[in-house]
Amino acid sequence: MAKSKDVRVTITLECISCDRNNSDKRFPGVSRYTTRKNQRNTPTRLELKKFCPYCSEHTIHRELKK
Repeated sequence: MAKSKDVRVTITLECISCDRNNSDKRFPGVSRYTTRKNQRNTPTRLELKKFCPYCSEHTIHRELKK
């Protein structure tokens, strides 16, 4: 039986442009995505370009601190 060392962890990605100018939006909110990453291959914070429904465009989503 193999031991689980939790190499893959679940992370949350948040839009970095929504939290800056949230007051002038019609639908206030922050776009968040949940995904998994391998900590051995990617020890740094993950940044992906994803679609934000509040900004209505593709923006950079950054990994949140735990």
